[in-house]
Parts: sequence; C-alpha cells; structure tokens
Amino acid sequence: MKILVIRFRQMGDAILTTVVLNSLKKSFPGCSIDFVLNNKICPLFEGHPSIDHLIPFSEEERHSFFKYVKKVYHVVHSTRYDVIIDMRSTMNTMLFALLSPSTKYRIGLNKSYCKLAFNYLIERSRADQSMIEHNLSMLKPLEREGELVLDNHFTLSITDEEQKAYDQYLQLQGIDLGKSILLAGVTAKLDYKTWNEDRMTWTIQQFIKEYPDVQIIFNYAPGKEKENAYRIYEKLGKPQQVHIEVEAKSQRELVALSNRVTMYFGNEGGGRHIVHACGKPSYVIVAPTTNKITWLPQNDIPTDGIAYTDIVRGQDCTALDREAKYNLITQEEVWKRWAEFIKKNHIF
Repeated sequence: MKILVIRFRQMGDAILTTVVLNSLKKSFPGCSIDFVLNNKICPLFEGHPSIDHLIPFSEEERHSFFKYVKKVYHVVHSTRYDVIIDMRSTMNTMLFALLSPSTKYRIGLNKSYCKLAFNYLIERSRADQSMIEHNLSMLKPLEREGELVLDNHFTLSITDEEQKAYDQYLQLQGIDLGKSILLAGVTAKLDYKTWNEDRMTWTIQQFIKEYPDVQIIFNYAPGKEKENAYRIYEKLGKPQQVHIEVEAKSQRELVALSNRVTMYFGNEGGGRHIVHACGKPSYVIVAPTTNKITWLPQNDIPTDGIAYTDIVRGQDCTALDREAKYNLITQEEVWKRWAEFIKKNHIF
C-alpha cells in the first residue's frame, strides 16, 4: 500500500501528524508512506521510522501557481498512490487528490469545496477535541482495509551519532547529564503567544528558590528571542543555575537537547511539542488565541498548562481583548499550578 500524507503549515502541526504516520505503519506494516511538508521543517523528520520519503515544498514552489501545479502533478503521477490523506484540505492542498482521481482512498476534511476532490470526508476538528483525536479520525475510512492500530504518541528521532555529538557539546558547556535539567521557553517567536516577561521572570525565580540544584536552559531562537532571553537572564541576576549560552542551533539539535532535559516549562509552542515527542513532561502558559484542549493533547506523557479560561471557567470573556485575557493569568497562579504539577508527577 502506497500512502501520501499532506501536512503543510508549522512545526507543531507536522509533529502532531506523526500519530497518523505511526498508526499507519502499525496498521499496515508493509506500507510505504510519503510525507509532504514545508522544506524548512523537513530536517526535523529525516530518518523518522514511519516516513519512507519526505517531499519538501519550498516557499517559492508553494506560492508560484505554475511551479506548484507542476510539482503536485509530478508527485501524484510518479507514484500510484492507494491512499491520499490531506490533513488540511485547503483549496491548494486538495489539488493532490484532484490530480489523482484513480486513488482508491482520497481522504480530506468535510468542507464545502472538497466534495469534488475527496471520496471520504472527515468532520473538521471540534473545540472539545484534541488534535491527536482529530488527526487519528482521518484514518477511519481505512477500516475497510483491516483492523486499525491507533497510536496516540507523536514522535521524533535522531541518530545515535547526533545525540552523542550534542551530549559532548552540553558537557563542554558545563551541563551535568546526570542531574535534572529544565528547558524553559521564557520567550516566543510571536508576541501574541508570549506571556508577560516580568511575570515569567518572577516564576523562574520561584522555581530556582524551590529547586536550586536543577540546571536551567533557555529555549530561544536567534534574533529577538535571544535578546528577550538574555534580558530575562539579567533580570534574574544571572543565576548560576541558568546556562544561558547553551543553544540548539538546528531543529535536530533541539531534539537532542529535548532527549536530555527533565521537563519543559514556558510558553506553548513548537518547542513544547518537540519535548513531548521526546517523551518528556511539560507545563505551559497557553496564549489566549490558542485552544488548550486542542493543542495540549494528552497521552501517557504528563502534560498540562494554564489558560485564561481556567481562571474564568464558564464566564463570558468575549469583551476582553488579548492583553486583558493574558493578564488574567497571574504569576502566583502559574507557580502554584506548576509546582503542583511537578509534585504530582514526581518530576524533580
């Protein structure tokens, strides 16, 4: 069975799609899976055991009509796919199914314009449904081919050589791999997904007081994120527990780092998904624009977070703007709940 899975968009979305890839490999062990995604995040999935071929699309290819159509046509006609699963089912991505009418299973989302492209339509995700549950629902039509083995774990992998090289780097930076490590997402790429800096600083201070022997590494990207991280480091008083110069300079190095940390705390985003995919617990502050149930999917890896809806449960907050909603998440409440999460799961 030859299967094409399409998942453009961001890193977190693609990572969560690995539950589909893993389930397909377990359900149909002899299948071949091709994975379409943005070329910028392709390195993260190289060597993944549930992916046989990565098919990257560059920004130029995705935004040039003729180049895009030409490449899509080549993809679906160079391989005779038995299954096409379009995780987004947009006007652009449905072209894969439209140009491959002979594919037995053309699975997409139930949108008004999708009926011509797909012969199996899946309901769109609900507010009370995690992205894991929604993604796995895309496999339901394949029950006709045999019993489905659904795996709710999203995963990433790197080589032993890559892990060993990064471990050596960590040790050169003064990290003791035999002791606990907190990976802290103290800042974020997007302002609207970044909790108040002073509140974040205060919360990290409380953690250091409670767990003075835990090593802390800040997770940040070059540029503005790095500047923000260093500013918080200054506000903290440059504590020795914080190893500010430790960096992951690639997506794969971030996986290697995530394999060695004890837990993640900070702003919700792609970094947290990587840590979760590496089997490590996480506790996050959820942005007002993010649905906590959808983007903090639950499996056997301890995961939780705080959203403004946890503070004003059942109340109508539609009149509040984003900043006002964020302000409902106080530093005291974050620390209280995070500390309870740590103790409940015996993390440190």
